[in-house]
Amino acid sequence: MVFSSHIFLFYFLPLALGVYYLAPRRLRHLALTLVSYVFYGWANPYFVFLMFGSTVFSYCCGMIIAHGFHGWRNEVQALPKGEPRTTLQRRALIASVTCSLLALGVFKYFNFALDNYNGLMAALGLDALQWKNFLRITLPLGISFYTFHCISYIVDVYRGDAKVVSNFTDFSCYIAMFPQLVAGPIIRYREIAYQLQGRAYTFEKFSRGVTFISLGMAKKILIANACGKVADTCFGAGAVSTLDAWYGMFAYTFQIYFDFSAYSDMAIGLGLMLGFVFPKNFDSPYLSQSITEFWRRWHLSLSFFLRDYLYVPLGGNRKGERRTYVNLATVMLLGGLWHGAAWNFVIWGGIHGTMLAFERTQGKESFYHNAPRLIRTALTFLIVCFAWVFFRAPDLPAALAYLQSLFGLGAAQDGMYLIRGLIYQPYYVLAMLLAVIVVWTAPQTWDFTRKLTWPKAAWCLVLLIISLLILTTQSYNPFIYFIF
Repeated sequence: MVFSSHIFLFYFLPLALGVYYLAPRRLRHLALTLVSYVFYGWANPYFVFLMFGSTVFSYCCGMIIAHGFHGWRNEVQALPKGEPRTTLQRRALIASVTCSLLALGVFKYFNFALDNYNGLMAALGLDALQWKNFLRITLPLGISFYTFHCISYIVDVYRGDAKVVSNFTDFSCYIAMFPQLVAGPIIRYREIAYQLQGRAYTFEKFSRGVTFISLGMAKKILIANACGKVADTCFGAGAVSTLDAWYGMFAYTFQIYFDFSAYSDMAIGLGLMLGFVFPKNFDSPYLSQSITEFWRRWHLSLSFFLRDYLYVPLGGNRKGERRTYVNLATVMLLGGLWHGAAWNFVIWGGIHGTMLAFERTQGKESFYHNAPRLIRTALTFLIVCFAWVFFRAPDLPAALAYLQSLFGLGAAQDGMYLIRGLIYQPYYVLAMLLAVIVVWTAPQTWDFTRKLTWPKAAWCLVLLIISLLILTTQSYNPFIYFIF
């Protein structure tokens, strides 16, 4: 179920909060874990077993790293940093990370690998070696996110950045917590470890959580869904005019931002209502003046995860200029592939990785960095928009065809102008204008809710009511990041 649905808002959420707050404090993690498993199993109950298995294995490996095979019930402090680890500890780390990545690889990339293998065999004229009747694997919801949570936990314990969780229920709560379970944000274990030991429940925190949810609902229902309809129409058409192609590209650029930032807002809000404080996940990314700055503002939880658990272990910028560029490219290519098992996502990651490396080579002496702020922001925004074409298009040929349409090189087809009656409806145009205003002038939800006042609360209540009323009339209500 999605957060912006009647069944979640009017049935699941009140029930989950009731179960959570009526339970004794010592049983609240158990209560939250159980309702989270119900939430996760709503789409497919069988996926619950995979997540539970990953949780058990990561928990056991963490205990081995901290305690060895003995004394599991004894509380210990975090492992000392800088000291060498034993062979047993290293093996437990490798086993946990390998199994987590193996599960992710099989369920997320098996079909991709199979399709590419069959395509290669066909190109070589070896059709007899194709696996045409081989099994296909369904992608479990949220596997990318809870896998990263398992990796974050085991690495933080091994490095000594956090102490092991001796209570299995507490660890299960961290992995399965429904606000961030299926689409993030990615909560690194070190960021929440102390909150699992104890946290405050205050009216101010709960109120801020409700405000986060209200603003997230408004961004999702009033802007993201409308922009999404325009983007789907343009990208789904056989051919579009140059003007329509640009309109559709901008529509998707706004859709993915408002869709995912809305989900992050609601996840943070739900966490606050449960007593948890999750970190900010977006910081006005389309105001960035470079791609480097963009990744300091966009999907912050993923950026920090890739930095701390991939870029730094690869050597970061500590092994010379050439190695740094290789590390940047590797991280972004893998980051693109993490978003989806398709070459489109690899190219998207490659574009960002190339720009990150290019900006690093140029330093502060190039035109790109010395141009007026408006030019830098506009240029960065256009680069991001062009990259989103690969992210949105169903396959690589479709992405290339759409890029041709952007520059007037697409083949004209009968009826290609008929879609204008659909995409330029007043409601969609108004939503696009509202998106522009919010992106470049409005404060971030995190900052807006930092200090609540009665006028702010009233304004958020009005937006929530309007969003709920419009929700009753909408049949189009996807969440983009559910598929990643």
